[in-house]
Amino acid sequence: MAQASVSSATKSAARDIATTIHPYTNLKVHQSEGPIVITEGDGIYVIDENGKRYIEGLAGLWCASLGFSEKRLAEAAYRQMLKLPYYHTFAGKATDTGIDLAEKLLSIAPVPMSKVFFVNSGSEADDTVVKLVWYYNNALGRPKKKKIISRMKAYHGVTVASASLTGLPNNHRDFDLPIANILHVDCPHWYRFAQAGESEEAFSTRLAESLEQRILAEGPETIAAFIAEPVMGAGGVILPPATYWEKIQAVLKKYDVLLIADEVICGFGRTGNMWGSTTYGMHPDMLTCAKALSSAYVPIAAVMVSEAVYSALVSESEKIGVFAHGFTYSGHPVSSAVALETLRIYEERDIVSHVRAVAPRMQQRLGELGDHPIVGEARGVGLVGAIELVKNKSTKASFDAKDAVAPYLAKRAQHHGLIVRAIGDAIAVCPPLIITEAEIDLLFARLKLALDDTLAMVRERGLIA
Repeated sequence: MAQASVSSATKSAARDIATTIHPYTNLKVHQSEGPIVITEGDGIYVIDENGKRYIEGLAGLWCASLGFSEKRLAEAAYRQMLKLPYYHTFAGKATDTGIDLAEKLLSIAPVPMSKVFFVNSGSEADDTVVKLVWYYNNALGRPKKKKIISRMKAYHGVTVASASLTGLPNNHRDFDLPIANILHVDCPHWYRFAQAGESEEAFSTRLAESLEQRILAEGPETIAAFIAEPVMGAGGVILPPATYWEKIQAVLKKYDVLLIADEVICGFGRTGNMWGSTTYGMHPDMLTCAKALSSAYVPIAAVMVSEAVYSALVSESEKIGVFAHGFTYSGHPVSSAVALETLRIYEERDIVSHVRAVAPRMQQRLGELGDHPIVGEARGVGLVGAIELVKNKSTKASFDAKDAVAPYLAKRAQHHGLIVRAIGDAIAVCPPLIITEAEIDLLFARLKLALDDTLAMVRERGLIA
């Protein structure tokens, strides 16, 4: 068992080091540095065990949309715990809260959807769609049509299948991933991957043509689906370039390829519409959602499917005798009750209109950072965005990964009372949807302090001229 090796470690930090494996953490470094132990939440703030307050600039993990102290959600969970603390949905069982939530989701879906399948996380949702795509094509008598296309830098989860869909190298390295039948095509990051002088529209045309060539090379009869986030979140907040979705969807339609929208981050108001699919004109056959579905207060996620997909599931389960997929906690009544209350709050407080009202301030403050000496690009939509760090603005040259410049900036932000996330060369910002303009200004004031600290560090170390 690893022992705490820093005398300054708090008692709880030492206990954590001795007992816990942390996701997305350098486990060796954690043995010496330990965790920040968060003990309370208050609006857009979280508070550590020493009483220090931090603006949670990533809403936890892109998810605490209503902040960290919404009592109505706690009360909804308590009421449901007293009434029916658990039941399952296997073998034709149902709960009233699960039925209500399914109806509500279908009523607000960005395109007509037929049914909802409940799971517990975005990873489980995207894992489920892989199985549904394969099941669907078997039902249609197309046993070769099984390949699913994702994109480089996409993030779709960490289960065996969803991590395979993810297009980030560290999610594959030494986990022996990706599995078979998962392909990756171009990342639609115009700033990074456009050719010299290439417009966003021309870049989108090239990517659509590249996708078509990949489909033809693999054989259209083998390509089943294309999965994508409206905005690529954990890959660095990458926005689709102009005309991208129009051109990509035309290719998918031409070759009878299903479109799966991963709305795990974008869903429920983040981009200024209830769905990222609406913001970018996507028309998915399946849609996954999670995170803000319950404001992350309890685990719950969902997969919505079109009538065509559902009909195929029915016919195949009739042939086999059962639809043999599901989870112990699918449609958990407490999670469903909290999700329903979350959706009520969104409607009552008109959260989407609030996002539209304050997003211009966030995007303005984000854009201002684009002039900073070590920021190559500032990008965003609604209440999500990122700055990309560079050592040379003219050439877009990145810092060497071993210099850990973005992680340094994230630590300096933490010092100044702001939690953000370093993703490669990018610093992501995704605050709770309840944030005010004054709080946005405070967030970016703290981020600017961290940027200036980082500029001083890279100059001192000779990392830039």
